[in-house]
This record gives sequence, structure tokens and C-alpha cells, in this order.
Amino acid sequence: MHRKVKGITLIGFVIILVVAGFFAYVAMRLIPAYTEYFGVVKSMDQLSKEPGASTKSLDQVRRDLSFKFDTQYVDENNVPPSAIFLVRDAGKSILRVAYERRIPFMYNVELLVSFDHSINLTNNTGD
Repeated sequence: MHRKVKGITLIGFVIILVVAGFFAYVAMRLIPAYTEYFGVVKSMDQLSKEPGASTKSLDQVRRDLSFKFDTQYVDENNVPPSAIFLVRDAGKSILRVAYERRIPFMYNVELLVSFDHSINLTNNTGD
């Protein structure tokens, strides 16, 4: 009597492990960048809820965000003050943070992640 054996071979298991390991390594390299981005978004949201946020100058906004970035573990080298923009148009104040992160992956390969988030300061403060 011959029985049919079902299951995975050792080579198949190793291939699955290599593929899963590759994606786990990519995730380990990218998760800190996205965690930092969520800190940037949270800092922007906190700033937008402050009274008079829509009337602050660009320097004041950058200074306030810098303080908030410290509590959110956002590195100033990754999100420089030059990445913070304030656009005023037709009575609206829009805060925009746009920056890129280059993450070393392996050897001469890097991952490039672009982040861009805008928030309307006028609507959130009731100004």
C-alpha cells in the first residue's frame, strides 16, 4: 500500500523563511520612519488646536513644532525647519510639512520614503 504524503519539504520551508525574512527586514527598516511621521502629524494636530494658531508667523510655528517634535521623538535632522511651510491664502492658514527620508537598506541600496501632510489651521481653532 502506498500512502500519499502531504506537507512541505525542507527546501520549500527554507524558501518561505527567506521570503518572510526579507519582508520582515524591510518592515524593521521602515517602521521607525512611519512612527516618526505619525509623531509629526500628531504635533501638527496639537498645534492646530492651540488658540491663535492661524495668526502665528512661520518662525513661531517652526519653533512651536520643534518643541512638540521633541515630545513625539521626531528627530530634527530628519524633519528640518526648512520642511515646514505656512501658506496663507484667502483668509486660510495652511500648515504643510513635506520631507523625505533615505533609509539605508543594504550595501548601496537605500529606501526613499516621501512624507507630505497639510492641515488647515483656520478651521481647527475657530479663528
